[in-house]
Amino acid sequence: MYRHVGTGEKGVVRMAFESLTDKLQNVFKNLRSKGRLTEEDVKIALKEVKMALLEADVNFKVVRQFVKSVEERAVGSDVLNGLNPGQMVIKIVNEEMVSLMGSETTEIQMQPGKSITVIMMCGLQGAGKTTTTAKIAGKLKLKGKKPLLVACDVYRPAAIKQLQINGEKQQVDVFSMGENHKPADIALAALEHARKNGHNVVILDTAGRLHIDEEMMAELVDIKDSVEVHQTLLVVDAMTGQDAVNVAKDFDEKVGIDGVILSKMDGDSRGGAALSIKAVTGKPILYIGMGEKLSDLEQFYPDRMANRILGMGDVLTLIEKAQQNLDLDEEKEKEMAARMKKGKFDFEDYLESMKQMRNMGGLSGILSMLPGMGKQMADIESAVDEKQLARMEAIVLSMTPQERQNPKLLNPSRKGRIAKGAGVDIAVVNRFVKQFEQSQKMMKQLPGMMGGKKGRGMFGGMGGMKFPF
Repeated sequence: MYRHVGTGEKGVVRMAFESLTDKLQNVFKNLRSKGRLTEEDVKIALKEVKMALLEADVNFKVVRQFVKSVEERAVGSDVLNGLNPGQMVIKIVNEEMVSLMGSETTEIQMQPGKSITVIMMCGLQGAGKTTTTAKIAGKLKLKGKKPLLVACDVYRPAAIKQLQINGEKQQVDVFSMGENHKPADIALAALEHARKNGHNVVILDTAGRLHIDEEMMAELVDIKDSVEVHQTLLVVDAMTGQDAVNVAKDFDEKVGIDGVILSKMDGDSRGGAALSIKAVTGKPILYIGMGEKLSDLEQFYPDRMANRILGMGDVLTLIEKAQQNLDLDEEKEKEMAARMKKGKFDFEDYLESMKQMRNMGGLSGILSMLPGMGKQMADIESAVDEKQLARMEAIVLSMTPQERQNPKLLNPSRKGRIAKGAGVDIAVVNRFVKQFEQSQKMMKQLPGMMGGKKGRGMFGGMGGMKFPF
């Protein structure tokens, strides 16, 4: 749901549902402010919810049914006459939203034992199918599987090369027969190759088209006739809104799909597809893609998504991101914590901390996943100047390894060279170094904040030293 837009933009993180969340938060605020609720109060609130959902590009039939379901539950005497009717209505909205998106978290279904699972990936051109296919392979590899990526797109220029490059990124084998073979024959040969080489998952990257046509569908059906496909997964572009829902419906009717992956949720999507696909097609969303890294392909949890949309945060996903991305081993982490307690945290440690934070989407990305932060994100974004962070990192990168490890070496001459290398004024370097030293002293005075089991939270060795300025 979030994206890191780089250091050149103001506002590090954007939420696909940002506008919807803000509008719903206003509705909820009004509901909470009332000691008692009438049926009319509920109806007025739900009318606003309805408009907000439609503006977020949620399918109008889905919106109508959603509002109807909430109203039927919310106007009952148990709710309206309860101790906290506003909160009860919000709870109902949350539950119905979870139900709308499928309630249960759905996994890619694997064949039992040592049997090979064949997954066919499909989608329109430009949806991010090939990249997503490689990420799926990477995810399965982390779970102990031995996947084989198969290049079945014989039409698009450089499609095979793209899959090979992405396969290398995930350290997953890629099977290709070039462009002069039928995709169905390639799939058949790949399955035989997998049997001989111990692969237990075969993932077919099929060709996309600019639009749905009979030839495309016939090719996918042909592949299914040639090999037993256990899971057909459709990648759709979240930025296309209701078009994504229509594409999913067409693919399911003509080829049959088992699940959907929503890509480009980090773009300027209004997010309506996420709320509509399951209700319209009956097929679950398995993953959402929000960036280039493997960790940016998140498993789809309807309850967590509902919490995000309603501005209730998503702490569980934040914790999981921390576990996935904080690659400090235990010994290294203990060592860093010990240095922090002694006030010996150096610029190498600073770079490591910056790296870990960036892997998690930056400070704004972290904070935006915490409950109750939705309305405060504008203030956070203005307070956290990403350009400034980039300048600080450039200063450290302009130091020699010796200077990073021993800041006492930083005399005026060295600071002048560093300033020139980082493209900043020497006054900026002086201020940064001074503040860094102050942070070291602070950590020395507060050893209990770091280290030990309590200090080893989800940010590992990052501690309070994320921004010493």
